[in-house]
Amino acid sequence: MTRSHKPLRLALIGWGAINRRVAELLAERGKGDIAIVAIAVRNPAAATDLHAGAKLITTTDELTDLNLDLIVEAAGREAVGIWGEAALGAAPAFAVASTSAFCDDALLARLIAAAESSGRQILIPPGALAGIDGIAAASLLPLDEVVHRIVKPPAAWRGTPAESLIALDEITEATAFFSGTAREAASRFPQNANVAVITALAGIGLDRTRVELVADPAAGGNGHHLSARGAFGKLDIAIENRPLATNPKSSEMTALGLVRLIENRVRTLVR
Repeated sequence: MTRSHKPLRLALIGWGAINRRVAELLAERGKGDIAIVAIAVRNPAAATDLHAGAKLITTTDELTDLNLDLIVEAAGREAVGIWGEAALGAAPAFAVASTSAFCDDALLARLIAAAESSGRQILIPPGALAGIDGIAAASLLPLDEVVHRIVKPPAAWRGTPAESLIALDEITEATAFFSGTAREAASRFPQNANVAVITALAGIGLDRTRVELVADPAAGGNGHHLSARGAFGKLDIAIENRPLATNPKSSEMTALGLVRLIENRVRTLVR
């Protein structure tokens, strides 16, 4: 169910695996009330096969005159600092997929201040997770503990600091190689544990949320197990996601969550 009004004008920051998949899904679903009007990148030479009708932009100043309704970032943690304040000045809402950027407390405070001063919103999508709405609701009462366990096949951990902590090609069973706070996990493994920041922001914060990272040769996808205890009761949720075909470090659910967030901006019945 969608509202009858002018199309939502959407800009995407980043044209990597996630935002390409978002654009593909929106096109497949034929939502005529959503228009991707701009795609922002740092390296225009790498911006091939742009979404039809989208303007390629490379500077924050170019956001100003686009009359945007929503800006969605999926370009890596550095992009949040580069584009964040301009995005909040150019659209009513700015959705941040690279939430590991918010390990920088000063950046988060700066963007919150920018949003408050202009009456804008910073939106945190659920990423590859399920149950984030439950943790956020539970946090209205005191939470005692939140634990996030991330389990991925060895291939998903290649090219990360995991290679110096574990022999990825030699393990024969699920092996934990990191245990620490959400801040530590997302800072050291921004591509794989970025999602831990979502859990932390929904619940008890970056320094109280515990994260365990696991490589498992038997894993069929990228898995997340969330557990929480508090005054509300207990929560225990597990999800195993199919990796994005073009980037095994990311999950299909990450793109699906962004599509849901975008479509909810034009739905009459929000779910």
